[in-house]
Amino acid sequence: MSEFDIIQNYFANQGLNRDEVILGIGDDAAITKVATGLEQVITTDTLTSGVHFPIDTAPEAIGHKSLAVNLSDLAAMGAEPVWFTMNLSLPEYDKDWLNRFVSGLFALAAKHNICLIGGDTVKGPLSISIQAAGQLPAGSALRRSGAKTGDKIFVSGFIGDAALAFACRDGQLDISQQDLLKVNQVLNMPEARNLLGQKLRGLANSAIDISDGLSADLTHILVASGRGATIDLQKLPLSEIFLKHAEQIGGHGLALGFGDDYELCFTAPEKNVNKIIKIGQDLDCPVTVIGEVEKEPGLRFKDVYGLNISITEKGYDHFANV
Repeated sequence: MSEFDIIQNYFANQGLNRDEVILGIGDDAAITKVATGLEQVITTDTLTSGVHFPIDTAPEAIGHKSLAVNLSDLAAMGAEPVWFTMNLSLPEYDKDWLNRFVSGLFALAAKHNICLIGGDTVKGPLSISIQAAGQLPAGSALRRSGAKTGDKIFVSGFIGDAALAFACRDGQLDISQQDLLKVNQVLNMPEARNLLGQKLRGLANSAIDISDGLSADLTHILVASGRGATIDLQKLPLSEIFLKHAEQIGGHGLALGFGDDYELCFTAPEKNVNKIIKIGQDLDCPVTVIGEVEKEPGLRFKDVYGLNISITEKGYDHFANV
């Protein structure tokens, strides 16, 4: 099957349309528009086999996660998803693999009402690069640089379960089949928090999505904002599964440093805490206050006794060992 047949058979007829897309798949380039009073938010991510997902990952999960990581970036900015492009590198034509891949991809796209409008398909090592666009009212984007002294620090959902899944795959941990299925679901098919991000506009001062680990990503906020923070380790949102196995593989450090959580970390004034917690409840997405932004630079941690302790995990870095 030719490249153009693959595009036509698997990607052109996705069944999704938006008014912002004037011309989608089928021409040399797509044409989109942005309504008056709105700003466009653009992000891009590449997922490579053996780096971002194990080579035996289900195609549905690869399709889902390829889009989810980009949706998560839009969520961190408070943007409504609108359209995306995709460059897909395939080792070979595999009808079953492609059917399952697009099933996962377009199921998530339909959930967030985001359209595929173009891209490229080539032969090569398995790799997926997606560029996604969102929109929001002008001047309302959540940024990393907005944290203020005294802001409370929040995390959505739970962190650390994706790390457990990798630990099991690497043979560092042996857990029940039921627990393994749950943590693999978190790792392979993360849920982007786009509705939460949109509702945080006007309430939160800064935000980021947790892809490289809470310690690393929160530090990005603190550096951009010229602030520091103290995190209460006892308030980290950890699942029952994580707490059951945490001490076997590094405890809090694993949850802070591994990444692949795709939850939101954000800061907001204390006066907005109750409103934000209510929003999380309404969206069935718990949000937890884990610390406070401070004037003194640096990220600090305290234990159950209120004593400052050291955490060495710094987060994921592709080129850390280069």
